[in-house]
Amino acid sequence: MTASRVDLPIVARGVCPHDCPDTCSFTTTVVDGVADKITPARDHPVTQGFLCTKVNRYLERTYASDRITQPLRRVGPKGSGQFAAATWTQALSAIAARLTDTVSSFGGESVLPYSYAGTMGLIQREAMSARFFHRLGASQLDRTICSSAGMTAWAHTYGYCDGPGADEIGDNKLIVLWGTNTLTSNPHLWPKIRQARDHGARLVCVDPIRTRTAQASDEHIALRPGTDAALALGMMHVLFRDNLADLAFLAERTYGWEAMRDNVLSKWPTSRSAEICDVSEQVIEDLATQYGTTQQSFIRLNFGMQRHRGGGSAVRAVALLPAVTGAWRQTGSGATLSTSGAYHYDKVTLQRASWPPSSTRTINMNQLADALTEPDAGVGGPPVKALIVYNANPATVAPDAQRVHSGLARDDLFTVVLEHFLTDTARYADWILPATTQLEHLDVHAAYGHHFASINEPAIAPVGDSQSNSQIFRMLAAAMGYTDTEFADTDEDLLRQALGEQNPLMPGITVESLLEHGWQRVAPAGRTHYTHGRLPTLSGLIQCQADELTELGLPSLPDFVPPATFGIATNQEKNLADRQFVLLTPPEHEFLNSTFVNIPRLAKAAGRQTLLMHTADAQALGVTDGKAVRVWNDRGDFLAMACISDDTRPGTVCAHGLRWATGSGPGVNSVTDGALTDLGRGATFYDTVVAVTPL
Repeated sequence: MTASRVDLPIVARGVCPHDCPDTCSFTTTVVDGVADKITPARDHPVTQGFLCTKVNRYLERTYASDRITQPLRRVGPKGSGQFAAATWTQALSAIAARLTDTVSSFGGESVLPYSYAGTMGLIQREAMSARFFHRLGASQLDRTICSSAGMTAWAHTYGYCDGPGADEIGDNKLIVLWGTNTLTSNPHLWPKIRQARDHGARLVCVDPIRTRTAQASDEHIALRPGTDAALALGMMHVLFRDNLADLAFLAERTYGWEAMRDNVLSKWPTSRSAEICDVSEQVIEDLATQYGTTQQSFIRLNFGMQRHRGGGSAVRAVALLPAVTGAWRQTGSGATLSTSGAYHYDKVTLQRASWPPSSTRTINMNQLADALTEPDAGVGGPPVKALIVYNANPATVAPDAQRVHSGLARDDLFTVVLEHFLTDTARYADWILPATTQLEHLDVHAAYGHHFASINEPAIAPVGDSQSNSQIFRMLAAAMGYTDTEFADTDEDLLRQALGEQNPLMPGITVESLLEHGWQRVAPAGRTHYTHGRLPTLSGLIQCQADELTELGLPSLPDFVPPATFGIATNQEKNLADRQFVLLTPPEHEFLNSTFVNIPRLAKAAGRQTLLMHTADAQALGVTDGKAVRVWNDRGDFLAMACISDDTRPGTVCAHGLRWATGSGPGVNSVTDGALTDLGRGATFYDTVVAVTPL
């Protein structure tokens, strides 16, 4: 399973490493040691022979002229991007010496790892790296920047996170895409949506923005940002009021449903929901009636809807709708936030999760700005003196970005970045270590939009002096003098440990079978979810009432927790006078977070940073289409080109991100902050108030 130069074409199995529900499979054709073509798997039930616009450019990314392929040592001021080439021996020796001195002077917790989902593979994401930081005694990182609010809410409701996969939803008669721009962020769901529509299904999109997906739907409900829970509770009111609830299912499979019923009947008439969401009562009545009279119904939630202060509560309310109607009884019906609960890799063994003591400090990644600039403001413990970044670009992606940049610029902060390119974060590094891309290393993947485990074989040898993440941390461990046998494990050893010996929860899935087939289903097709057996919730049932939430200061019944921006959204006349707006920052179609930003064809297609603004708001401010505007608040600012249309709501502006600051100035996260969600301590990117000023 190691890459080698050959004279004849070879084909290696691969899988997309990026943070997307689709986790597509492909093959890489190699000629004379060079990757020549990437071909999407036609027989994969989800990939179905096509890749997204981003991954279609993966060869350009692998062989990009600006790719970093050797260790680099900083020779200019931090942030200047001035580096000199070095050898691995020089880099490892210097990094080990500095880390040893830091730990000796300030303790292990003064070292902070920062990583997320630059790759979703188990081996190159958090395996040898976790062992290294656990052995070092470094601070733990609370990795909550993306999905933790929704995942935590789902866990309190259902115990584990699963639902119909993308290949299973084609027979539904009603599909609701709630808080998801499917055509951009989950495109391999669309063929099955199209199949369902060909057989008469209705497609409804719930989103404050008229996205590509909303435009392609039968109905678009443009509710106020952050009011999803109120819409779901108003729907429940109709379902119970009009006897559209499946009382038998509720009695058999749920806990606390009567209390929830009484609560929504008394407190959530459609008039209240309509006022909060700023949609008509008739829209709520019609959607609830159609949902309640269509047993084969499917709701696809995505993580955008939980990126505000009440995000966990929002997911919880929406997630309970199929329990009220009993839609879970139907194959392929119900709802899906993530299918990740169907995968049972042995992460505890893989990461040696038992190594660090329970008292080890944990820093929330959304509060990196505090950790780097105000170490006593909520993070506690010793100051962060060393930062090791991999699979992430926090200078662009983390909230409160201008303070993050200030922290990265500290002369006393030692920063090491594992990277492919000179990103915003890498420009502040003392050392940059060249990492391999997906075509150059071994890995195994789960998915959060389907039920197929996938393997990635190295197709080519590492480009230049690049090394895989796992090998870099092995080498760092050796340079630090760590002799634990766990650091001798090869990637194949790690792969076997992840799968476990005859894992009863994923029967039949072995290294050999994955190498033979490329992917394997981890759970049978055609299952119904949450319909039998004890669930891993406190009550053992679907929890309409989660009593344990009261200990967190939240109501036990699903409720609406207003976003921090709610007052702005409901007082448009005053806010126009103050030039204040709610800002949403969804993904750019051509980028995946801050990845692919530097690929020329994709950057050209994406164009400049834009700000989508409603026609009425633009007229009131004197902003014309194509005019430059400054978007700002007390945290920072960024510049954008105004795009005037009715695709956004009055009072809401939308800036698709993320772009690197290098060459384009501060990005959208200059104005977001590190506030956390009600559940899961997640990010609140979509809970941002900004002013807009024409230039």
